[in-house]
Amino acid sequence: QVQLVESGGGLVQAGGSLRLSCATSKRIFSISTMGWYRQAPGKQRELVATITPGGRTNYADSVTGRFTISRDNDKNTVYLQMNSLKPEDTAVYYCNTNSLYASRDYWGQGTQVTVSS
Repeated sequence: QVQLVESGGGLVQAGGSLRLSCATSKRIFSISTMGWYRQAPGKQRELVATITPGGRTNYADSVTGRFTISRDNDKNTVYLQMNSLKPEDTAVYYCNTNSLYASRDYWGQGTQVTVSS
């Protein structure tokens, strides 16, 4: 069973920073585009950022220039550095794997990020 272990959420004031981490098995990590999604109360889950095994990144317009996704292929871990946080960034953040070579996507348990104004 593939597990994604997330950490790094918390409470921060507007303008502050947080870094999220998500670790998984080498087998799934090495073949997957890794992504971060978020879901705010009453809203649909939305894409935040993705990074391919080769390091190509993609960001939602709302976080471009403030958030940075990266991956450490030796540690099988993906990170989301979040700077200049805004109250509207408040959500549960989920880590995701996506691969043509896997039978399914996998999701982390979610980590709460709360930004106070």
